[in-house]
Amino acid sequence: MAKKRKKCYSGIGGQAVLEGVMMKNQDHYAVAVRKPNGEIEIETQEYLGVIHGSVVKKIPFIRGIFNLIDSMRLGMRAINYSADFYEDETAKETLSDKALNKVFKDKAETILMGLTTILAVALAVGIFMVLPYYITSLFDTFVRSKTLLLALEGVIRIVIFVLYVIAISIMKDIRRLYRYHGAEHKCINCIERGRPLTVRNVKKSSRKHKRCGTSFMLYVMFISCILFFFITVENPVQRVLLRVALIPVVAGISYEIIRIAGKSSSLIMNLLSYPGMLLQKLTTKEPDEEMILVAIASVEAVFDWKAFLVENFDADLEELKAIQAEDKEKYKDKAYTDQEHIE
Repeated sequence: MAKKRKKCYSGIGGQAVLEGVMMKNQDHYAVAVRKPNGEIEIETQEYLGVIHGSVVKKIPFIRGIFNLIDSMRLGMRAINYSADFYEDETAKETLSDKALNKVFKDKAETILMGLTTILAVALAVGIFMVLPYYITSLFDTFVRSKTLLLALEGVIRIVIFVLYVIAISIMKDIRRLYRYHGAEHKCINCIERGRPLTVRNVKKSSRKHKRCGTSFMLYVMFISCILFFFITVENPVQRVLLRVALIPVVAGISYEIIRIAGKSSSLIMNLLSYPGMLLQKLTTKEPDEEMILVAIASVEAVFDWKAFLVENFDADLEELKAIQAEDKEKYKDKAYTDQEHIE
């Protein structure tokens, strides 16, 4: 197909949503959802982010903090969009829903989404940052070495995170979400390896990717362990507050590492990426053909993969079009959408 084979960074990323996949390319994103009737619905919109056009977007370590905020906001928006297709039509409006609608009117959904995000962040900070510290403090009587206590706190933090991932992977709905997560990764790997984006090629691609959010979270756990070694204050309350205050710093460093990892195939970056890739065996599962078709639809709504392969892999455009047309004809009974460009 192509004159040469290599791996090439595409710049696209995404996440799994309820019965679908969200893909983002530069300032546009698409959410493709397999509706209850079997059809694929796609929403394509522009998302500029909280620091769009600002010089801050180019400052290393600082930009990662805002990119994390954007990821959470966009991720919540995409999940809410997908969930709308599966809401129980007979569900009654709760008192809290009525109160929010009365106070905030048309902004009620946005306010609720913001409150949900804040609660999720608070829980994550409490479980993965604060709880390990308090568990470690129970060993103060037995362990006199501060260095050993800090190491123990780091181990407990990582163990809690891994156990959390294992625990939620047992849930039936989460397992299905992880299959869409696998479809998302497989599509990106397929493109970045220079293969035409067909169901067959996506199936053969890896479901692990260095730029995955799972790897990012694991970097956060490891880097927090290192930074917290330098917190030497004696007051327990101040220690906790400093751990919380350092979270943006940890996120900024983690973002830069995962950004480099996504573009590099060096031995060092491969070694740094290995634990996260290993953990992705839990957070990604093998998708079926219908899930792959949803992921492909999401990619094609915001990314011209044919132009990418032509530019980076010397592929033949007419041949790619023929391959795509053949694949769409083969899977037309599974609601293979024909949307290719940003609307």
